[in-house]
Amino acid sequence: MTTTTFSTPRDLLRYAVTRFNGAKLFFGHGSAEAIDEAAYLILHTLKLPLDKLDPFLDARLLPEEVLQVLAVIERRVVERVPAAYITNEAWLGSYSFYVDERVLVPRSFIAELIPNAFSPWVADPEAVENVLELCTGSGCLAIMMADAFPNAVVDAVDISGDALAVAERNIRDYKLEGRVNPIESDLYQNVPFKKYDLIVSNPPYVNSDSMAKLPPEYLREPQIALAGGADGMDLVRKIVDGAAERLTPEGILVVEIGNEREYAEAAFGALGLTWLTTSIGDDAVFLLTAEQLTK
Repeated sequence: MTTTTFSTPRDLLRYAVTRFNGAKLFFGHGSAEAIDEAAYLILHTLKLPLDKLDPFLDARLLPEEVLQVLAVIERRVVERVPAAYITNEAWLGSYSFYVDERVLVPRSFIAELIPNAFSPWVADPEAVENVLELCTGSGCLAIMMADAFPNAVVDAVDISGDALAVAERNIRDYKLEGRVNPIESDLYQNVPFKKYDLIVSNPPYVNSDSMAKLPPEYLREPQIALAGGADGMDLVRKIVDGAAERLTPEGILVVEIGNEREYAEAAFGALGLTWLTTSIGDDAVFLLTAEQLTK
């Protein structure tokens, strides 16, 4: 196969979809299916607008452009690298973030709740002064919360110095130095003591049985950011246990647990979990108030 086999993005799109489907790639990092991911990778590689494929489908490509796209397609198929690591870009809603292999590819359902400032649980977003995000990774949720709560300082915590280096880059890109503070800490351990109006976390929560069945794409991510122990609740227990003394009297704790609702109910159901609605349903994110945590 030579570059002359392909002359347009349409040719490359057809080829990429065939290769992706033939390789049985897993699409869990922002794209729903092969054609979506192929279109994204082609447009990004060619430096074209990501939301405008149709006008360029039949554009004539230079041989070097074809080679660039083919190299990306091959890397995605052969190495099973998530697309976000190839492009060093991930999107949450309208926000774009730098990512690489030091952090998970952002895909938190909490991101869907931030634009509405966790309404109705937060009555006045402008009154929120202190927010704590545990397990921040790339810093994406912390950055989004800095926008949603314009008067708040957001402490963004992660145990991984490598992850925080990525977070710091994103914080700089959004010019939020001084409002979003990266802190290297094992959960609450190194966090200066103060009271928070809001504690948010998308921690490692994949149970050990599920970890053993992860697709190759997920195995390219930092496993420390995925593995949550036998029932997925190892870190979640510590987060819940430590939240009461860190929350203001009217504060709330919001935690994502993905597909682990059964285990979360077994561990914390007696507290009276409130399950928040996201695009995946009512099973992925729970909320507890400071009052519930101090009973």
